[in-house]
Amino acid sequence: MFVDTHAHLDFESFDKDREAVIQRAIENKVSAIITIGTSLETSKKAVSYANNYASIFAAVGIHPSDCADASENDYLEIEKLAAEEKVIAIGEIGLDYYRMYTDMETQKAAFIKQIAIAKKVNLPVIVHTRESQEDALKILLEHNANSVSGVFHSFSGSMEFLEKVLATNFYLSFTGGVTFKNSTVDELIKKTPVEKILLETDSPFITPVPHRGKRNEPCFVTHIAYKIAELKGMSVETLAEITTENACHLFGFTI
Repeated sequence: MFVDTHAHLDFESFDKDREAVIQRAIENKVSAIITIGTSLETSKKAVSYANNYASIFAAVGIHPSDCADASENDYLEIEKLAAEEKVIAIGEIGLDYYRMYTDMETQKAAFIKQIAIAKKVNLPVIVHTRESQEDALKILLEHNANSVSGVFHSFSGSMEFLEKVLATNFYLSFTGGVTFKNSTVDELIKKTPVEKILLETDSPFITPVPHRGKRNEPCFVTHIAYKIAELKGMSVETLAEITTENACHLFGFTI
């Protein structure tokens, strides 16, 4: 069994065949999918999908690129959504210094506000850190996010940064980028204990080989698993078992 810990099933690219996408995942032994909110609207959709499909769980939160227009009421509504039974994390939250759709100070304030929500409702955080790794980790530690744990989604960075994260209570998840010829995360994966690794597709983005160039979807998580298993020198069955246990432990669900 596999768990896709990060997908965006609300995206328009899934509108015509969302149910078939979920069914294909089940047929490919993906026993759970976490669909991730990036705004109040998409967080509501994530909860709706989770309530309608046994294999779907939801994360609710406001993405750093979407927080410029977020109101105080939006954060109150995120906290209310977090009480839903199948909401298992606050996310996707964090910092994005690549696109910079929102200024740094607004991003940081939104990040801190949502860490506080996570601690209040006792849920882990799903952290976005595009070109902002050091600042994101500093904020997480300063605001004691270690107490609820979480995952650095689509992990990348230096070996030095990896060591800093491994010294915390956080997990690391890897995407289809690991299957690319120019992958920059192979050595990071080799150095990361498998007990700290989660699998994710980030669907519909970062489609793994051999489907690169097409829309990504949760059933493709198996390609990521095979590549990580190869890098770790273990069977894909063992990797699947351990990473599924990791996801269940972090997010508090059973499958």
